Amino acid sequence: MRERPPLDTHLDSRTFRDFYYLKEELVDFCRKNGLPATGGKIEITDRIACFLDTGNVLPASASKKKTVSSQSIDENTIIEPDFVCSEKHRTFFKEHIGSSFSFNVAFQKWLKSNAGKTYREAIAAYHQILEDKKKGKTTIDKQFEYNTYIRDFFADNKGKSLKDAIKCWTYKKQLKGHNRYEKSDLSALE
Repeated sequence: MRERPPLDTHLDSRTFRDFYYLKEELVDFCRKNGLPATGGKIEITDRIACFLDTGNVLPASASKKKTVSSQSIDENTIIEPDFVCSEKHRTFFKEHIGSSFSFNVAFQKWLKSNAGKTYREAIAAYHQILEDKKKGKTTIDKQFEYNTYIRDFFADNKGKSLKDAIKCWTYKKQLKGHNRYEKSDLSALE
């Protein structure tokens, strides 16, 4: 097994993508090499890979934020295109869902992909998302590899500790290839 190489300009994109790097490491690399350091982990990874292979600097994607109209929101209001989570929206949802409301990732995605539906439908979707989460039906996005790994570790290892899971994760992310949990990762505990 090959150890994870340091993230520097001597890597090619294939080797770079074979290993796990923290977002902080990616941002640091971007800053040191004059690349835009903004965006999500996947966007930054793609930017670095392009730079490593071609020397070209991909620009950061343009922000699509638009100002929210000042009209008041009610349950029949239509969800606007390019939805932005704002205090105005948070206040509305807390009034209609309760003080425990939060803009979780799944709900934010639902809002951004359901422009044209009503806020009444959004409230129902929020409750459905919470139910699905309780039943374990939710998926974790690719950029949250750690969360996925830890969830899968515990699903396969009842009674193990978070310390054990983190030790296995630390071992796994140093290896070439994917970062999904495998039973063989338990060798890190020996």
